[in-house]
Amino acid sequence: MHPELFHIDFLGLHQTIYTYGFLIAVGTLVASLYTKWRAKKELGIVELSNNFFYLIFIAGFIGGKLFFYLENPSKYLNNPKLLLDNFSGGFVFYGSFITIIPVLIWYLKKHKIPVLQMLDILAITTLIVHGIGRLGCFFGGCCYGKPTNAFTGIAFPKTHGTKVHPSQLYEITALLIIMAILLYIKKKQQFKGQLFLLYIVFYAIARSILELFRGDKRGFIIDNYLSHSQFIGMIFILIVLFLYQKIKNKKFTL
Repeated sequence: MHPELFHIDFLGLHQTIYTYGFLIAVGTLVASLYTKWRAKKELGIVELSNNFFYLIFIAGFIGGKLFFYLENPSKYLNNPKLLLDNFSGGFVFYGSFITIIPVLIWYLKKHKIPVLQMLDILAITTLIVHGIGRLGCFFGGCCYGKPTNAFTGIAFPKTHGTKVHPSQLYEITALLIIMAILLYIKKKQQFKGQLFLLYIVFYAIARSILELFRGDKRGFIIDNYLSHSQFIGMIFILIVLFLYQKIKNKKFTL
């Protein structure tokens, strides 16, 4: 694995560029370019403000880190210096997702941008940045799986020579499959917001299955049975089941 991409030594300044943080930045750039392209083509927005992306990035960064700290709060209370290590890894996807959504809806409404149509675009955007981010997890050696003798097994630095499921690569595969399905459904889309709602359900199901392969330390609602991500995914599925028909039948709008 290559958690550290390269080092910068300039005028006495020593800075490590982490592969995880670098790929998050790359994913953000690619996703923003895609979003601008689709917003122009589908919504007629000639130039989507960069402030839109800055806001999403800040909200996602805060939420992802906050949920990560909450998985093991005593660790950070006992060693506050760890809170300063913000770019070597350690984000919770659902934490970012939960904080981004209300901020996103507020921004879109304020600037009179169609919410549901933009959310459909952002469903694909999220898959892009998430997939590239998971590649960062792979190179960073985090979010790995349980020990395995399968041919897919890989030894990460923290597994001390033991081969484990490369759950990061499994998730990237799942994200690509979800993206392909959504792009196919897009051709026959029934209502605005459908892609975003289906994305939430598909990812929640995929993530719940992937959690069965995860072997790294993370938070559980019920130890070794129900992880935080599985629990949040279940809540999201219930919310989507409630909203799907309402939005489809125009009984609820954003």
